[in-house]
Amino acid sequence: MAGEIDLFLDMMAAERGAAKNTLDAYRRDLDDYAEFLAGEALAPKTATTDAIRAYLADCQSRGLKTASVARRLSALRQLHRFIYTEGLGTEDPAAVLEGPKRGRPLPKSLALSEVDRLLAVAKEGLDDAARPIGERLRVARMACLLELLYATGLRVSELIALPVTAARRDERFLVVRGKGNKERIVPLNNAAKAAMAAYLALREQAGLAASKWLFPSSGESGHLTRQHVGRELKTVAGAAGLPAAKVSPHVLRHAFASHLLQNGADLRSVQQLLGHADIATTQIYTHVLDERLAGLVRDLHPLAEDE
Repeated sequence: MAGEIDLFLDMMAAERGAAKNTLDAYRRDLDDYAEFLAGEALAPKTATTDAIRAYLADCQSRGLKTASVARRLSALRQLHRFIYTEGLGTEDPAAVLEGPKRGRPLPKSLALSEVDRLLAVAKEGLDDAARPIGERLRVARMACLLELLYATGLRVSELIALPVTAARRDERFLVVRGKGNKERIVPLNNAAKAAMAAYLALREQAGLAASKWLFPSSGESGHLTRQHVGRELKTVAGAAGLPAAKVSPHVLRHAFASHLLQNGADLRSVQQLLGHADIATTQIYTHVLDERLAGLVRDLHPLAEDE
């Protein structure tokens, strides 16, 4: 791999606190770019604007979606800005390029009734003392995962990395370490606290070995993986009569944000709860605000009477 790409990724990790998944994604995109440049007898520090345009055209010819091409251009812009500012190259060839035009799709979400159905199905059999303790523990864990996802809007990567102390403190808040290693405070509702308490009680009853993680696993990380949570959630969705493709941890995060806005929360508060660094990211939910404000005018304005 080109040396300047190594240096760029080192900077992303050290100065911006980029997570491993983020670094891996950058590495894949930038390795692909470097391979293309090598075929043109170029390297990132000697690339030209025309070479970058040719690479983006090559990506499109390989059938990459517009969103993927835009993501790669974003990575290239950051790389070339780094090369230029660090004095590794004499100019920034990506500065004049514009990304492909794309519409931003509205995030998938769930109706409140669908979330209620998921939670009800996830808890089935939890209080049945006749069931084996292992089965009840799995039910309690899934119920706890769901309650926390919907009550807090956590990213699934943040949820699975919660320490067990998050459930043992009699507090109304979680301290979450999110993207860029930044901490934020997220309030807990009574349902989430009760679900954590029930899950931990069954965990102790089952005599499991102590773990520092709230959701331990025998895997390399020591805690559940994102993939495992996603699979279990789709199983619950199927049992609740919901299409598996419609339900994921990220969809529950969207439901958390959408339902807050529908019930009067402001965009800035939702931004802080979700851990978005830029409010522009949170503005994908403005369609919810638009609907709510239109409803307020329709229902409350003195001149908005039915004809």
